[in-house]
Amino acid sequence: MNILIPLLSLLGLTLGKNPLPMEKKVYIRREHSLIKPFSTLNMDSPMWDYSGSTIVSNNEVRLTPDHQSKKGRIWNTVPLESRNWELLLQFKVFGSGKTLYGDGFALWYTKESILQEGPVFGAKNYFNGLGIFFDTYNNHNGEHSHGHPYVSAVVHNGTQHYDHDSDGTHNEVAGCQSSFRGQRHETFASIKYKNNVLSVHMDARGKNKWTKCFEVANVVLPTGYHLGFSAATGQLADNHDIIMLKTYEVDLVEGQEFNRAEARKLIPSAEGEPDRPRKEDNKPSKTSFLWIIFYIFIALILTFTTIAIGIIAWQKHSENKRRKRFF
Repeated sequence: MNILIPLLSLLGLTLGKNPLPMEKKVYIRREHSLIKPFSTLNMDSPMWDYSGSTIVSNNEVRLTPDHQSKKGRIWNTVPLESRNWELLLQFKVFGSGKTLYGDGFALWYTKESILQEGPVFGAKNYFNGLGIFFDTYNNHNGEHSHGHPYVSAVVHNGTQHYDHDSDGTHNEVAGCQSSFRGQRHETFASIKYKNNVLSVHMDARGKNKWTKCFEVANVVLPTGYHLGFSAATGQLADNHDIIMLKTYEVDLVEGQEFNRAEARKLIPSAEGEPDRPRKEDNKPSKTSFLWIIFYIFIALILTFTTIAIGIIAWQKHSENKRRKRFF
């Protein structure tokens, strides 16, 4: 069986369907995977739980439709016990918006078997675990702003606050820009965690070729957490579709130790970008505000003066016409 998996993956690549996982020695874990057709999820599958605006069809799991103010979630109820793993994700984000759209979706690896609804791409804040965020809308224009769409990783232990208004730039581990939104083709992502190294690669161009997004060492994640997805729309909207998730167990590297009981007790942490204090977007100073009020006041005076002069001139003109008729 283990020999067949790489052969089938290779066959899929030669037919031009799906890119291969980044790792070669991998073993698929179907209890943690979402593979078409998805009709079995409509029969209350014990392995996946979904809620909110999530709609399951044969071909995709739609976390949100292209409508405002929607939040959807789907979570794997079976804890992932693998020390090293790789996720092969196929998705599509699209909608009717040409220049304005949002907000994006998240891939989760969390202690909770399902996160409650909340402000972080449809899931609650103060999460415990890993979040990979596929952000399509720029909420922040300050010092740490970046282009969108944007893929980033955040590792929290349940005590940190994720600032969605600043796009999470104050506590992300790493990130990169990726043009995955609004493509005619579907996008692939590889999220790999091996020997405490977290890496993300993207195929956003539909070329069956991986492009490195980021790689970060010294990322500590426990075993026994749960995979999941969530998405949200606000005043702007998009369809957020999960087409496929394949979860692979990756072999231990030489010299890597794995104590199952100890691995479950680990506290999530990462040595990427340190938490930074929130810096507000640049706002007009009080002096600038007073000048704006002054200009508005002057403009109103000039407007009313012009109207008054016009009324007086019209009245004099009318009076002169009456006098001419009298004489």
